[in-house]
Amino acid sequence: MNERILDLLITSFPRILVMGLKVTIPLTLLAFAAGLFIALVVAMIRELEIPVLSQICKLYVWIFRGTPLLVQLFIIFFGLPAVGITLDAFPAAVIAFSLNEGAYTSEIMRGAISAIPRGQYEAGYSVGMNYFQIMRRIVLPQAFRVAFPPLFNELIALVKNTSLAASITVSEMFREAQKIAARTFEPVALYCEVALIYLIICTVLTRLQVYGEKRLSAFTGKRKI
Repeated sequence: MNERILDLLITSFPRILVMGLKVTIPLTLLAFAAGLFIALVVAMIRELEIPVLSQICKLYVWIFRGTPLLVQLFIIFFGLPAVGITLDAFPAAVIAFSLNEGAYTSEIMRGAISAIPRGQYEAGYSVGMNYFQIMRRIVLPQAFRVAFPPLFNELIALVKNTSLAASITVSEMFREAQKIAARTFEPVALYCEVALIYLIICTVLTRLQVYGEKRLSAFTGKRKI
């Protein structure tokens, strides 16, 4: 590696990292939180098998799991203005990622909820709880422990998927690397650098996942005792 490229990487690293802290991480957290909320609503509607709403939820999951995320981004950012709805790039990205994440995580949550024995519901009803109280106090806390590993995997995948937001001009890490590469004509070095930053972030999240799983295992063990 020559001195020019090394200097470029040293000067570009903080710029790309700052965009990660200012845009990529907030985009990830907002989309994941909104997606998880959507997932809970969809999973509960499908669990209750509410007429019409359940069919709508199935259609939503089918569409967003069966079409590319990049296409969804383009439809929301470039397509909605055709029907009079114009969004800035960042809100459009949040909406697209949230809807996509909601479709995938709803299946995770539905599976986790289904894994809770029906006797838990009967026990709740026997002490006078309604369905929503049973879900909030008994079922969902257990379901989240079951769903924790796959949900965290979705979060890590979402961090990497946010790079697609560059395609609709969101100034996140990959977009910043593209801008610098266009000016300096060193795409390989810069794209390797931004890949390294993504790797660092995902490694930190993986460590947090392992720590969280250990804590949940210890907590579950104590509860069984």
